[in-house]
Amino acid sequence: MHYFTPKRCATSNKIMYHDKAQAQRAADQSLIERGAELWVYRCEYCNCWHLTHRDPNMSYQRVPFNQELKPHSRKKGYKPRRR
Repeated sequence: MHYFTPKRCATSNKIMYHDKAQAQRAADQSLIERGAELWVYRCEYCNCWHLTHRDPNMSYQRVPFNQELKPHSRKKGYKPRRR
């Protein structure tokens, strides 16, 4: 029996789709068969289309180091020092 082995991206090792429509069909099929919602994006390295489980509209927002909240002590009766 012959199984199809898809080409993979050398950088990300993800399956390469030649056009957006083909990748979208694969994402729709994944939702039907496995219940996994996937999004389509164009790879900057191989210039082909890949699937991802992260929603591109809800991308991670990096907070600058000086604006992060510092952890506070949870000891009973702890009062932060005034400056």
